[in-house]
Amino acid sequence: MRQVIIIGSGPAGYTAAIYAARASLSPLLIASSVEAGGELMKTTEVENFPGFPDGIMGPDLMMKMQEQAEKFGTEVVLDDVVSLDLSGDVKKVTLGNGDIHEALTVIYATGSAYRKLGISDETRLSGYGVSWCATCDGFFFRQKTVAVVGGGDSAMEEATFLTKFADKVYVIHRSDKLRASKIMQDRALANPKIEFVFNKVVERIYGEALVTGIGLRDTVDASESTIDLSGLFVAIGNDPRVHLVHGQLELTDDGTIAVDGRSSRTSLPGVFAAGDVLDVTYRQAITAAGSGTVAALDVEHYLASLPRHVLDTASV
Repeated sequence: MRQVIIIGSGPAGYTAAIYAARASLSPLLIASSVEAGGELMKTTEVENFPGFPDGIMGPDLMMKMQEQAEKFGTEVVLDDVVSLDLSGDVKKVTLGNGDIHEALTVIYATGSAYRKLGISDETRLSGYGVSWCATCDGFFFRQKTVAVVGGGDSAMEEATFLTKFADKVYVIHRSDKLRASKIMQDRALANPKIEFVFNKVVERIYGEALVTGIGLRDTVDASESTIDLSGLFVAIGNDPRVHLVHGQLELTDDGTIAVDGRSSRTSLPGVFAAGDVLDVTYRQAITAAGSGTVAALDVEHYLASLPRHVLDTASV
């Protein structure tokens, strides 16, 4: 039985592992079989993570975090968690290969997933014109026409970024009022390459091998229209990956894991949360890393409060 198992391998998970390993807790980190490293694995240059004045590629940053965690004694397993039992003093984590790992504490740091439109052909054309990451894929749309769906800061940021490559960027929003901050709205509205399409929702994506256009429905009069384009970027928010803890941990109205104040303590003793699963506001790599630090320190304090005979049952 372990002292701590960390579920998730983004900045929160790996930072928690670094701190836990340096505290001689010998953490086991479950990194996922296909998405190890989190969303930064899909990002190109990261310019706002401290310590890298010339920037660093997202995958390179995550590899360095993993190497640092392993250097101090973290064991990384590339598999998926299929179920959790967090109710007792001993937490049970079941993996896709059938292995069951037990620990006195769990740090849940599974991050968030891009929200989808939920329309036909969206998944089929993912990577073939449909994208959720302008910084990842914008380069492929030089001198093309693209569209961004959304009305928040993320959508404005995506649209503005895409003007570096595309000749034309449509911003499609379901109402006539944007949710983005004023400075982000003003920046996008002032960009001559960006055209706003208000009171419209995307109902169809056209294209066989590649995206060739989209079908729109007017939210006011239900009229239909089409736009010819090569790329569709979806920026309508993220959903925290909390499906494994539904019915076990208390959640907030936003769907994130509820924690005690500024701590990482969840509604169950011995269970801690870090990163985007508890943050709907900032959602940055550096804030996730800081959250992972908090979780590891909270775990250390929690374990120190347990009776010695309980701790003696935990080993690698």
